[in-house]
Amino acid sequence: MPKLKTNKAAAKRFKVTGNGKLKRSKAYTSHILTKKSPKRKRNLRHPGLVDKTNEKQMKRLLNV
Repeated sequence: MPKLKTNKAAAKRFKVTGNGKLKRSKAYTSHILTKKSPKRKRNLRHPGLVDKTNEKQMKRLLNV
């Protein structure tokens, strides 16, 4: 059986944590920032985790 290829688009967007969870960056940070409050923009900087319902599919893309 041939080696499985990692989905490169997913590999650029997700990192695996030490516990095996998937870390992701949050959306809504790229443009139209003037109407967003500083608190909201500050909280969007911090990484989020992939939801449990999507984790299996994402791990399959990453071959984890």
